[in-house]
Amino acid sequence: MSNGTLTTKDLEFLRRPLHGFLSVAAGPLPPQPRPVWFEVTAEGTIQLFTAPDSLKVRRLRRDPRASIVVAAPVGERERWLSVAGRTTVEPDGAHDLCARLAARYWDLDDPARADDLAGILAADWVRLVIHPETVSRYAY
Repeated sequence: MSNGTLTTKDLEFLRRPLHGFLSVAAGPLPPQPRPVWFEVTAEGTIQLFTAPDSLKVRRLRRDPRASIVVAAPVGERERWLSVAGRTTVEPDGAHDLCARLAARYWDLDDPARADDLAGILAADWVRLVIHPETVSRYAY
């Protein structure tokens, strides 16, 4: 465990198209993480998008604590990274983030995926930004 600073190796790992598992405070016990697309920023925060009226946004407005866990896929050496901290709900930048993440996770040359992205971009979204306070990691 360390302070909320991501290392260069952490940043390289988080820039891969992996799924993160998000947990927010004030949820059910035990927590029920949800798989999410995410992006690590140059400032070392983690951001994702969600609907402005989602349950996670309502919970984060009451208690801004959240964590995300990212693990290496099967077939690679065991590795995971957990980032926990205060989360802000940002009204701007979500559509740009959606477009970047879709390009990262999907083949947008596939017409079906391009249509999926168009549908996503037609909806309202907010950005969730996790400001790391605690970083835990394991690498075999």
